[in-house]
Amino acid sequence: MKLSYLLGVLFFTSLVSCSSQKGKDGWRLVWEDEFEGTAFDTATWSKIPRWHPEWAQHMSDNEACYEMRNGNLVLKGIMNPDRTKDTLAYITGGLYTKCKRAFYGGRIEVKAKLEGCTGAWPAIWLKPFEEEKYVWPTGGEIDIMERLNYDSIAYQTVHSVYTQHLGILDNPKRGTTASINPNDYNVYAVEMYPDSVVFFINDKHTLTYPRIETDKEGQFPFDRPYYLLIDMQLGGNWVGKVDTLDLPVEMQIDWVRYYQKEK
Repeated sequence: MKLSYLLGVLFFTSLVSCSSQKGKDGWRLVWEDEFEGTAFDTATWSKIPRWHPEWAQHMSDNEACYEMRNGNLVLKGIMNPDRTKDTLAYITGGLYTKCKRAFYGGRIEVKAKLEGCTGAWPAIWLKPFEEEKYVWPTGGEIDIMERLNYDSIAYQTVHSVYTQHLGILDNPKRGTTASINPNDYNVYAVEMYPDSVVFFINDKHTLTYPRIETDKEGQFPFDRPYYLLIDMQLGGNWVGKVDTLDLPVEMQIDWVRYYQKEK
């Protein structure tokens, strides 16, 4: 077991409640980021690098894709301002907690406002903290929120060997869509239990994905630590082509909160 994993688990399990006013019935707030400073906290967050998966092919560390504004983290999809070093026409910003902060069980909430754009694909999601041990999708993936283009709905989904390789999508149902306010902030949340993953939007329950009895492989790999990704993705087979005349586009993150059940 890697030292980074042990430190991440020990760190978040040792935290105390940040504010009783922000607690929920039966839950204890153990960590939050309000994005109030002039720069994001590099002890928790790193910029997502560009790499081969479709969603990450336009990720950039260009400062033009990142801003701290009015108590919000702002992640942007923009036309590339300098193509002499980076030849891509457009670039995007995203942060993750990989190798820095793990979330094991509990409830994650993210309050975000998503601008629309043809080809916009903002996402808030979870991947295994010990990712190097698991070839996707063996460790599971939890998509707390994905939005396409100018949609007034968001997608919430789980991925695993059971859903992806075996193609079992409805036993149990692996995803849903739910209404959002497309012009304002919404709160996207997931609760992670040893026997289920439960989704919410604006505190309204949208889907429960349970562990079931089955002889099929990899139905519920979700009882493990995860890291959080928040990214302003652009383009791809699912969302379609980007209309560059719609750029720039932003996702504004007001806060991220992590709760654990009161004992």
